[in-house]
Amino acid sequence: MIRKRLSAAALVAGAAALLLTGCVAGENSAGSSESTTDSAGEIVTTGGELNIDFATYNPLSLVIKEKGWLEEALADQDVTVNWIQSAGSNKANEALRANAVDVGSTAGSAALLARANGSPIQVIDLYSQPEWSALVVGPDSSITDVADLKGKKIAATKGTDPYFFLLQALEEAGLSQSDVTIENLQHADGWAALQNGSVDAWSGLDPIMAGAEQAGAKLIYRNVDFNSYGFLNATESFLEEKPDLAQTVVNAYEHARAWAAENPDETAKILGDVAGLDPEVATKVITERSNLDVDPIPGSAQRDVLKIIGPIFVETGDVTSQDAVDEALDTIIIDTFAKKADADAIG
Repeated sequence: MIRKRLSAAALVAGAAALLLTGCVAGENSAGSSESTTDSAGEIVTTGGELNIDFATYNPLSLVIKEKGWLEEALADQDVTVNWIQSAGSNKANEALRANAVDVGSTAGSAALLARANGSPIQVIDLYSQPEWSALVVGPDSSITDVADLKGKKIAATKGTDPYFFLLQALEEAGLSQSDVTIENLQHADGWAALQNGSVDAWSGLDPIMAGAEQAGAKLIYRNVDFNSYGFLNATESFLEEKPDLAQTVVNAYEHARAWAAENPDETAKILGDVAGLDPEVATKVITERSNLDVDPIPGSAQRDVLKIIGPIFVETGDVTSQDAVDEALDTIIIDTFAKKADADAIG
């Protein structure tokens, strides 16, 4: 088991402007929102903003943003859609915690970590079941398996799936965190550090990892079971105050899922354009390592995965107690939005 305690994963780090790469749509300040009820007693939001993230590790978000479906769906309600990029699950969690976004996409492990540490978020939809993490070394490295990492420097982004992937891989190989030096670097910086020799290995994340592989990097350890699902999360205040907007977001995700299944080449092109990937690499990410055709309703399958990862949080000191993890596991999922999803309501 992992014995050495790590410093707690940072969930709030500085001003929101430093957390995010920027607002790329709806940049003008919108007026305040108003809530009314329709004839069925459902909340209808008029005016205000929807702040939502997009991320290269979440291809469906890129499709929705590219197509403008949310802007079109919310035009009659006069809601301004602000798209804000997340560089990793940890950054999406920071933005959610700071109320800089209403809806943010993370790995399941990162969402559980955030909620176990008091962030009031809930998963409302699943965007993928990816194999997006692996252990990566340079093209000339003599390292061939996890056991060879003893005494080495490894780049990983704390609070994200690749970080927890690394911890699980070390444990399976009979190593502890004290047997290696983990350099806490954002995903793209981890790949850069591997290239310049600052680290010996990198716990990578697609699509950056797929680009690294094309450049000659080697994946020395893969295990799809150590990857958690892609979670679409929302703040509890947003879900309580603007459930109609949350439902529209989930509807858009299900519309995008169906569209991506019918248009894999264009989906790969959208990913490639945003992430700066060659078409071949983007296609590999979409067709080989991104299972978008997943049941969108969060439930027992996701809890089962997180039950395995949860105790690691306590062992490493990232969460203070197993009780906090268990409470988060019991409350993190709200499945009502995905169950009501209507892909045909969009477009």
